[in-house]
Amino acid sequence: MSIITQKKLLTAEEFLLLPDPGDGQQQELVRGEIITMPPPGGLHGVTCSKADRKLGNFIDSGPGGTLVCNDTGFITERDPDSVRGPDISYWSKERLKEVPVGYIEISPDMLLEVLSPSNTSKQIRAKIKEYFAKGVCLVWVLAPEDRTLTIYRTPDEGRVLHETATVTGEDVLPGFECRVSDLLP
Repeated sequence: MSIITQKKLLTAEEFLLLPDPGDGQQQELVRGEIITMPPPGGLHGVTCSKADRKLGNFIDSGPGGTLVCNDTGFITERDPDSVRGPDISYWSKERLKEVPVGYIEISPDMLLEVLSPSNTSKQIRAKIKEYFAKGVCLVWVLAPEDRTLTIYRTPDEGRVLHETATVTGEDVLPGFECRVSDLLP
């Protein structure tokens, strides 16, 4: 007779209370299970910082809202729970009136993922589908090594812009516009 043991799935609230990994690894919760990722490299960090500053300066001087970086967690699924940490996320002031201490339940209006060498196309596609299923309106995937930005309005179709092209915030961040190269180191 064989005994089947079932792994206990974590909730977002249990995941929040776990200690940070001591080795610098990043974690996300995917359908109740912890996924560990290597820390991103220098190019990734500089790209996130530059894109965050560019978007943040515009948001602070214009529409307002909440812009977060550093893989701030938001809940994408419940029962079993998933908590994702995009590189940069934006919520309009109408959608997120108060920032909680824990993970954010409301999906961002827009988010930006910066590709790292450890990312696979399959991983990125899965995240994009999950983001849109939760209600995200606009996803940007910035590839610093290729110097491109792919814009997604649906999970199935992306529009690639090269570094000399101009990107806009469309209806999510009206008035925002810059060259793709302005988001890159």
